Amino acid sequence: MTEPAHPSGRPDPAAQPDAFDPRSCVLALDVGGTSMKGALVDAERRVRTRRSFPTPVAAGPQAVIDQIGTAFETLAADAPGLGLDAPAAAGLAVPGIVDEARGVAVTAANIGWHDAPLVSVLTERLGIPVALGHDVRAGGLAENVLGAGAGASDSLFIALGTGIAASLIVDGRPLVAGGYAGEVGHVIVEPDGEPCPCGARGCLERVASAAAVARRYSERSGRTVSGAADVAALVQAGDEVARAVWDEAVAALVTVLHTAVTLLGSEVVIVGGGLAEAEDLLLAPLAEQLDKRLTFQRHPRVVRATLGDQAGCLGAALLAERLIDRAPVH
Repeated sequence: MTEPAHPSGRPDPAAQPDAFDPRSCVLALDVGGTSMKGALVDAERRVRTRRSFPTPVAAGPQAVIDQIGTAFETLAADAPGLGLDAPAAAGLAVPGIVDEARGVAVTAANIGWHDAPLVSVLTERLGIPVALGHDVRAGGLAENVLGAGAGASDSLFIALGTGIAASLIVDGRPLVAGGYAGEVGHVIVEPDGEPCPCGARGCLERVASAAAVARRYSERSGRTVSGAADVAALVQAGDEVARAVWDEAVAALVTVLHTAVTLLGSEVVIVGGGLAEAEDLLLAPLAEQLDKRLTFQRHPRVVRATLGDQAGCLGAALLAERLIDRAPVH
């Protein structure tokens, strides 16, 4: 059945079919550097079972691929006991540079694979269609469809964790660009700033990621903190060094978001990742400063992500759902 039309004239990725088999389900897996989050999701987009699996990075890229296959098979084995049919498709979200169109994981430094043909390998092993997506883009899709951005045609999801990446939804469709879209963490905000592992200097990640906030505070104060949450607590306690580090992070984020919103016309900015746990300490100044800087452009809502660490897995389920022939049940 053809998907309902989006106002842009394109199929709406958020739309569900008018009729579907209530026993159908899909597999979903979000692969991280230390663990994989898996789920079995039914036709009403309800998570029916959730499992976690270790990511055997030390054993090499092939071992990780084998573990992905095993994880999918384990999840699929849960379906009969839940009154569900065998899964009709699988969705996989992975980090790094991902070419969704070719079904290839181009590179991921924390896993070690290069040009891994994940879709072809897993399709052959599982015997069902497999969709591949980038972890942050999948998370942004889930937030756009099921979470904080539900109903928006144009959204920007930015994940502020150890690194920084974004998912861009434009006219209801994820912007992919061969796997290179959304790398906002490597927009230069301090031209003479700290060296970045990517080879540039002064990238946003070196100023405004959760890891950067903690590192910069420790370097300036001589006081070791365990993470950005400690810095946030120190800001609230009146620590001047913590306030300076925090304000620099917010200012850098505003600069990048101003550029992104100007280019993309986003109607909502969804902030996720560890740094977003600071909530109003981050979101309130971020929204206020961004609003002041924008003039004729759209003034987006700035909101916290609502799906937490399950966003990537739910996004993988949405990618799998698109592969199913969703003809009406008679």
